[in-house]
Amino acid sequence: MISILMATYNGESYLAQQIDSLLKQTYKNFILYINDDCSTDKSLQVAQQYSEKHPDKIQVTQNENNTGHAKHNFIKMMATYKDEYIMLSDQDDVWLPNKIEITLTKMKELENKHSTATPILVHTDLTVVDQDLKVINPSYRQATSRKYGRTGENQVLTLNNASGCTLMYNRAMAKLLVHKPKFCEVHDWWLQIVAAYLGKIGHVDEPTVLYRQHGNNSIGAKDTRTLTYKIRQLLNSSHIKSRINSTYPQATSLLELYRDKLTYQQIELLENFIAIPNMNKLSRWHIVWKRNLFMDGFSRNIAYFMFV
Repeated sequence: MISILMATYNGESYLAQQIDSLLKQTYKNFILYINDDCSTDKSLQVAQQYSEKHPDKIQVTQNENNTGHAKHNFIKMMATYKDEYIMLSDQDDVWLPNKIEITLTKMKELENKHSTATPILVHTDLTVVDQDLKVINPSYRQATSRKYGRTGENQVLTLNNASGCTLMYNRAMAKLLVHKPKFCEVHDWWLQIVAAYLGKIGHVDEPTVLYRQHGNNSIGAKDTRTLTYKIRQLLNSSHIKSRINSTYPQATSLLELYRDKLTYQQIELLENFIAIPNMNKLSRWHIVWKRNLFMDGFSRNIAYFMFV
C-alpha cells in the first residue's frame, strides 16, 4: 500500500484538478491523506467533498493552528504515516497518469538491489507548466541544470536536487522520520540529506508531474541557464548568503538527530561543514575545496565561493 501525503493551504483554485489526476493513476493501490493547514479559502471543503465521494481512497484532516509553512505541514505528516511506501503531493500540480507506476518500479529495482531494510528515496523529473498547464519547459532538470546523480554526502549539504512533489520513500526511510528537525530549509531537501547519509537515493529522468507555476507558488522553477538569471543571482547577494547560511543549521539538525547512526567519517564531515561560519575566508575556501563541497554549474560555484 502507498500513502500519498498532500499538505494543503489556500489551494482551492487547483486542488480539484490535482486530486483528479491522482484518482486517474494507472496504479490504484494507494490512500490519499490530505492535511489542511487552516486554509481561509474553500480548500478544506473541496477536499472533504472528494473524501465523501471516495471514502476508501481519501482521508482529510486539519491542523488546529496554521504551521506557517508547507514544510512544517509535510514534516508533521511524514512523522505520522509509516506505510510500505510514502509519496508527497503538492496541491496545485497535475500528476501524469503513470507517475506512481514509474516511481514504484524504480523503488522496487533499488530495493531488490539493496534490500527493503535499506532506507530508499526516489525522485523524478518534472515538466514545468503555466497556470493553464501550457508547457514552459519540458524538463525541470535541464532548465535548472540539476545533476540528479550528485547525491554524495558532501554534495547534498549545499544543493537540493530532489523535488518534493516527485518523491517516494520506503518504510525503512519512514521509520527514520520520527522526530522533527530543529531546522530544515525545505522538507524535500531534508529528506534527501537523511537518505544520502543513512540510505540510498535513486532518480528517474522522465518527467512524471506537470509542475504548475502561478502567482501563489511558494517555490518556483526558474531557468537557471540564462545569462539574465545568473546576473540577477550574483547581484542578489542577500538571497545567496541567506541560502548558504541555512545549510549549516540544517546539517546541525542531521548530526543532532542521527549521530548514533552515522559513521565516524560522516560525523567528521558534518562537523567540518558546521564549523565553516566561524572560520576566516581562506579557511572556508580550504574546507570547501578539501571536502569537495561544490555545487552544480560554474556560476553556482562562483557565487558560492564569493559568499560562503
